[in-house]
Amino acid sequence: MNPVHVIGGGLAGSEAAWQLAKAGIPVQLHEMRPHRRTEAHAGAHLAELVCSNSLRSDDADYNAVGLLHEEMRRLDSLILGQADAHRVPAGGALAVDRDGFAAAVEAALMGHPLVTVLREEITGLPPADWDKVIIATGPLTSPDLAEAIGGLTGEASLSFFDAIAPIVHKESIDFSKAWYQSRYDKGDGTDYINLPMTKDQYEAFIDRLLAGDKHLPKDWEGTPYFEGCLPIEVMAERGRETLAFGPLKPVGLTNPHQPTIKPHAVVQLRQDNALGTLYNIVGFQTKLTHGEQIRVFRQIPGLENAEFARLGGMHRNTFLNSPRLLDRSLCLKVQPSLRFAGQITGCEGYVESAAIGLLAGRFAAAERHGRTPSLPPVTTGIGALLNHITGGASAETFQPMNVNFGLFPEPPDERDARGRRIKGRERKTLYTARARRDLTAWLEELTAAGMSRSMLKLEGRRCSP
Repeated sequence: MNPVHVIGGGLAGSEAAWQLAKAGIPVQLHEMRPHRRTEAHAGAHLAELVCSNSLRSDDADYNAVGLLHEEMRRLDSLILGQADAHRVPAGGALAVDRDGFAAAVEAALMGHPLVTVLREEITGLPPADWDKVIIATGPLTSPDLAEAIGGLTGEASLSFFDAIAPIVHKESIDFSKAWYQSRYDKGDGTDYINLPMTKDQYEAFIDRLLAGDKHLPKDWEGTPYFEGCLPIEVMAERGRETLAFGPLKPVGLTNPHQPTIKPHAVVQLRQDNALGTLYNIVGFQTKLTHGEQIRVFRQIPGLENAEFARLGGMHRNTFLNSPRLLDRSLCLKVQPSLRFAGQITGCEGYVESAAIGLLAGRFAAAERHGRTPSLPPVTTGIGALLNHITGGASAETFQPMNVNFGLFPEPPDERDARGRRIKGRERKTLYTARARRDLTAWLEELTAAGMSRSMLKLEGRRCSP
């Protein structure tokens, strides 16, 4: 059997390769690192996390990304399986030890007999004899490949800035000012480190942030930011209190050093590795120069002597206008031998990227086995996300999107025991309960179809002369 070629060893490419191999399909996984680096990656492992170490909320009842976690676990996701195995405390979120996670994903793939990992850059369109290809090169697609894709599609790639938050060594934090607590004491209460600011300290921080030197390569000028990952100084430019009502909001927290005084703002740091020695500064994606980051962030109470394991940075993301260019199974309409997966399709976030990789791998495996891919119901998290990027969104205004309940069809109105329409937070359970039912039915259909094919093959062998 000819192999399926997967270009890109990030979350989506790794997940696609895993799904193919689990389906009995040989895979050649092409990853350009370490021979060619990107602006954001620090190492050469497959599935490296380049921004936060959080896969966001793990609440499958009230949160769309938590529901997507649950669905991917049921679909034997390599990414979710290893995230669970390498999770670190983060309240209600699923956060991981990034190094242990990436090493484990790589080991699983390299240890599978049907997966071959090739460390090489694909600099143009794949050779004609590669009859089935998944391109999962992510938001940092190499310029030569991006140019080739643009030439094939006739579409100029859209692009936007993404920014990375700095990581601090825990031992350098001043705990005479800092304390452990999750907002509203979710989790075990020690998942986050908190740094309080008075009104005056906050105002001084905003002044320094706005005045600090920024790094902005000239060839990126005019590129819009993605709203879900704005640099902290861009948020501050939108209003002096924007941060105090955003990532620095002080709600749900009590400073044990001064329990009667409510902070004006609180900087939170989230555990970044299993040992608990590294913490990333939540919401502090930045385009400040490295020197300015050290100067400005050491003005935060508790970080006066901070030592940084990694400073923040910026890179440019590129993505396709997928609603216009891709069919419902993620194939390029003008060249169906090419299938796309991950962030290059316009989904945003680690989990969403891996989810689309999971589907791309399953769709390619089905085709290799001579079957038509079965699409997940649009009422599920993974189906709603797929539907959005392959036609549910407007091609005229398409932008990267995280999974959210706005992508799902509206559930039927339901009433509580008093006959009142279910609204607000409880209405979210109508989405998640329906998603679970419909995913179960879809999986049962897939299982039944697989059993029928197995019986047909068996009967064929029995009837052969």
